[in-house]
Amino acid sequence: MARLHLFDLDGTLIRGSAAPVEISRQLGLLEEIGVLERDLVSGRIGPPEYAVEVHALWSGLTADHVAAAFDAAPWLAGIKEVWRDIRERGDYCAVISLSPSFFVERLLGWGAHAAYGSRFPEVPFSRPVDPSGILSAAAKVRIADRLCTEFGVGRADCIAYGDSMSDVELFGAVSRSVAVNADGHLAGLATHSYAGGDLREAYGLVAGTDGN
Repeated sequence: MARLHLFDLDGTLIRGSAAPVEISRQLGLLEEIGVLERDLVSGRIGPPEYAVEVHALWSGLTADHVAAAFDAAPWLAGIKEVWRDIRERGDYCAVISLSPSFFVERLLGWGAHAAYGSRFPEVPFSRPVDPSGILSAAAKVRIADRLCTEFGVGRADCIAYGDSMSDVELFGAVSRSVAVNADGHLAGLATHSYAGGDLREAYGLVAGTDGN
């Protein structure tokens, strides 16, 4: 049976940072995004409110800013190599993130079979963000189920990789999980745990395990 590897983005594939932070860095808005990130983590605002705030914050965002943020982000080493190995084994890999889809979908070019993020308007923004298109922790599970159907696998065939509370529900829904540079709470829920800068090492914890 094929397996489906499900990757979080912020704090997982991007080590110690997040797509909105890297985008804001290009705009010179690190202090402002820091406030919003803290409000989100503390629960003072939810993902929809956060999205509305960052949409307003990024009023001057261009495609060049997004490209520069993607290129300069502190990615884990070995992402393309891991995804190539997954494909060669006949397995599947997908990214599911609460970050904007216009950033997340760039990972399709690195070899992901699918990439899902919160739906934002096209850059540069000419219309407001629709809060109904913003993903949540629960949405990660729904998307994973949809991908299972698409690829002909079940939850028991899934391996989730994540780092934070937004991954808790997905970790609880699949049979195997890898906490990557995670906080203590999530690490305690995972079947495997990794701290470091190379996705090949995290993937190696599960690559040789039985797929059933």
